[in-house]
Amino acid sequence: MQLPERFSGATVILPAVTETDSIAQTADILKKTSDADIEQVLVVVCDRTTPETMKRCEDLATWFGPRVQIHQQRLPFLGGAMREAFELASASHVIMMATDLETDPNLVPAFIDIAKQRPQVVVTASRWAQGGGFSGYGRVRVAANWVFQHLTSLLYQTPLTDATFGYRLFPTALVQAIDWEGSRHEFLLETVLKPLRLGIEVVEIPTYWAPRPDGESQNSLSTQARYIRTLLTNRLAPPNSFLRISQRGVR
Repeated sequence: MQLPERFSGATVILPAVTETDSIAQTADILKKTSDADIEQVLVVVCDRTTPETMKRCEDLATWFGPRVQIHQQRLPFLGGAMREAFELASASHVIMMATDLETDPNLVPAFIDIAKQRPQVVVTASRWAQGGGFSGYGRVRVAANWVFQHLTSLLYQTPLTDATFGYRLFPTALVQAIDWEGSRHEFLLETVLKPLRLGIEVVEIPTYWAPRPDGESQNSLSTQARYIRTLLTNRLAPPNSFLRISQRGVR
């Protein structure tokens, strides 16, 4: 696995199912703050993507022109969408985010600044880092999240404070070398656990989370139960098994 020596551009992955106005808001912020660094905008849609959402996705060309690529996913659920998008990423780095404004697009310049200085690290947003926080998450969910984050930190011997929030920047070579398995939201956890086990440095930046103003959440309690299995299986498996067969023994 050959990680990049420098940042030359970002592929931004935007999955879309029921979002509408937030897609335009996300695009507008990305255009104003990071246009020169965005090489590819990869929009992932599925059979459940509504006609109105699809129209909003097509309108992204207004901001980014031919850099926009709309991909109809074949693998199911969020994990499947992201796994296919990783394969299609063409820039030196890839940003995994959402189109519902739960992942603040204003943070993208901070992700890219770190990647320019340290192109081989993973950068992740944390709601628990100093300066971050929650709004409208509910006391029980916040408490459960806190416990899970501390359990993850203990099991993986890492100072990271937020392993489950899927707002991250990666070297593209890294995500294309890993053999990903998750299909639902547990995939977001997998995207930090496997790099950690492979010895990749992960850097956190704080973020403030608020409920999505647009669309319907695709994360349910049943999918959250998969996090525990993902946490344990990725801790017990040998790191070399995380790489695709063609990559094993290279790093």
